[in-house]
Amino acid sequence: MEGTQVELDEDRVKHRDTLARLLPEVMGAVRSLTDEVYKDGALSCKIKRLMSLALALGVGCRNCILAQTRYALENGATRDEILETISVAVSMRGTTGVGESLRVIQLLHELARL
Repeated sequence: MEGTQVELDEDRVKHRDTLARLLPEVMGAVRSLTDEVYKDGALSCKIKRLMSLALALGVGCRNCILAQTRYALENGATRDEILETISVAVSMRGTTGVGESLRVIQLLHELARL
């Protein structure tokens, strides 16, 4: 059994933290890059996280989809903004975009955001 999306996301965080402990220099560099990229600038952090969600849906990365959905929500994205982001991914990927988007729908459901 795969588990809920919330459980999968918690597992992702646990393993990311283990990787950071095992490779502190590498993961520190990744964190520095991420902190710089997602600063508010011409685009807000929220918009950048929604863009990242669309990209994650496009490549089909489960961990990325869960992380970017959570980060978008944490940065103020609404359910409707996430749904519009899904619509962009679906327009670019078709039915495979729909398939990947179901993970976001399930996560939003589990977080009582639907």
